[in-house]
Amino acid sequence: MNDWVLDPAHDRDLLGIERHRSLVRENGLASSALRLLMWSLLRPALSLWHRPLITGREHLPKSRPFILVSNHTSHLDGILLASLLPTSWRDHVFPVAASDMFFEKRPMAAFAARFLNALAIRRGGAHNHDLDEMRRRLNREKEVFIIFPEGTRSRTGEMLPFRSGIGRLVAKTNVPVVPCYLEGCFHAWPPERHFSKPLSIRISIGPPITFEDCPDDRAGWDTVAKRLKAGVMELAGQRQASTCPDGMGVAQFA
Repeated sequence: MNDWVLDPAHDRDLLGIERHRSLVRENGLASSALRLLMWSLLRPALSLWHRPLITGREHLPKSRPFILVSNHTSHLDGILLASLLPTSWRDHVFPVAASDMFFEKRPMAAFAARFLNALAIRRGGAHNHDLDEMRRRLNREKEVFIIFPEGTRSRTGEMLPFRSGIGRLVAKTNVPVVPCYLEGCFHAWPPERHFSKPLSIRISIGPPITFEDCPDDRAGWDTVAKRLKAGVMELAGQRQASTCPDGMGVAQFA
């Protein structure tokens, strides 16, 4: 018989907005129920409003942990990527969101934490101890993170450089990272609009990549970021090629 061990909630001493912002936040029954209700309503709404066309769904891992990374042009991005995953994982899927955008005011912070299950991270660059906590959650608690390594939404639709924080999470680990490319989100819900337009979205999913071979240092983190951006850009190139006649898209991408 195993000895009984007391394991108090890591966020038991946090209240209000500080609990919503915390990277050690744990989910309770109420939050889980709210999330189930949201996804039960949101998935059909996304299907009707944006008619997502998904290629490469077979590349999504069947078990946790893993990370989805993508280009970032719209608030739709995280919602669409989360909608690809099983509802039964709803308490283990964490979109990583800018703290100054979603966690400054209590009502928005409560919505982001309880409904979206978002984790707050500094837009200008996360502290090392924040990344250490995320890496712990990823590996020990078998979570799924949705991360946009550009660090902010593109204001032009063009992809920005990937920051090295993603490398800090996965270098020298066997955690799969799945590159994704979202097309149409920028036109459906650009940064200056308050609501999305009913436009079709295309989601391309690439094979998972692991980074056991990358050292857990600055050079390794930069290598991870570059390899992941190349993976997302490859998906973008495949999309461009598939929409151009007679292979013209391949020549233009090259």
